[in-house]
Amino acid sequence: MSKFLLKISVLQRCDTKIVLYFLVCFDASPYLRSPKNYGFRDSGSLHKKQKTMSKLHFTTKHANAATVQRDWYVVDGTNQTVGRMSARIAAVLRGKNKAYFTPHVDCGDFVIITNADKVVFTGKKAEAKMYQNFSGYPGGLREEAAQDLLRRRPEVVLERAIKGMLPKNRLGRQMYKKLFVYADPKHPHTAQQPKELKF
Repeated sequence: MSKFLLKISVLQRCDTKIVLYFLVCFDASPYLRSPKNYGFRDSGSLHKKQKTMSKLHFTTKHANAATVQRDWYVVDGTNQTVGRMSARIAAVLRGKNKAYFTPHVDCGDFVIITNADKVVFTGKKAEAKMYQNFSGYPGGLREEAAQDLLRRRPEVVLERAIKGMLPKNRLGRQMYKKLFVYADPKHPHTAQQPKELKF
């Protein structure tokens, strides 16, 4: 029961104001009458339904350093396009080719690139693409065309391309350490028995 005070009328007698109040009592709505069922904040003890997850659902399992399995791959860079090959290698270094890929964990594999001096650029990128290095001092900006850098240091072309496709944080720097680039067809990682990775 909820009581509400209702002012009905005002009567004046002999310069004296007499105020009559009537107390009206009526039944409240079911929402106010049973707070335990509806559960608003003024109620004492609330009966909350306990939500239980079905056992048929599968929970997502995140990888960690103990569960990640790393493989070794070798890639032949002969007649490979720089950008296309770098994008696929960056995905392998991140581990996106695995079913248990976890963005905040280094799930990637080791990648070895041979014949880095035989990669190709499409279009006019060999002449038009410029690589810049800045020493930090005034006048310390140095530019070099892609074909000149490929002739002088062929490993740097692929290293810079792949590094730019990795995360820019400590996790990306950790992934980048699993990349090995060589201009020759030979590499010193035969003991790891790398698998051939074809595109």
